[in-house]
Amino acid sequence: MSTEANPYSLPHLRRQYQQAAADKEAGEKFHKLMAAYDKQDAVVLAYKAAAEAIRARDASMFNKLTYVQQASKLFDQAVKLDDDNAEVRFLRLSVESNLPSFLGLSAHVEEDRQFLVNTLLKHPKSGLDAESFGLVRDFLVQRGHVSDTDAEKLTQL
Repeated sequence: MSTEANPYSLPHLRRQYQQAAADKEAGEKFHKLMAAYDKQDAVVLAYKAAAEAIRARDASMFNKLTYVQQASKLFDQAVKLDDDNAEVRFLRLSVESNLPSFLGLSAHVEEDRQFLVNTLLKHPKSGLDAESFGLVRDFLVQRGHVSDTDAEKLTQL
């Protein structure tokens, strides 16, 4: 199915997410797309949660917390649907690890970090395709979410 026929295909969502994370206009476009999603696919719900978090980044101070809380609820829903999905866990980690700790909405950072390290170390039997593996590995290594030993192991995969 082409991206045009299915705007919720994972390759399309990955590209949209990366653009949205870097650009406010792309973030608004991504949020609009994801706000229309009404099904129960765990990974797509996690991207919907990430879109809410990106919306919070660009919102007024008054609305930030509301969007972050909505993102948190959507992540909970996505993980409940598929708690062994590395992409869902990665998206939640990428959002929660950037939230100020005083919000109390970063409860899963260590759990998700450990889950992802263990998953990545199993690669190529990690369940992640090459694109996702590279994205998650680079995030964990570049953001300092892994020990030097694990970073070395991961960069050799």
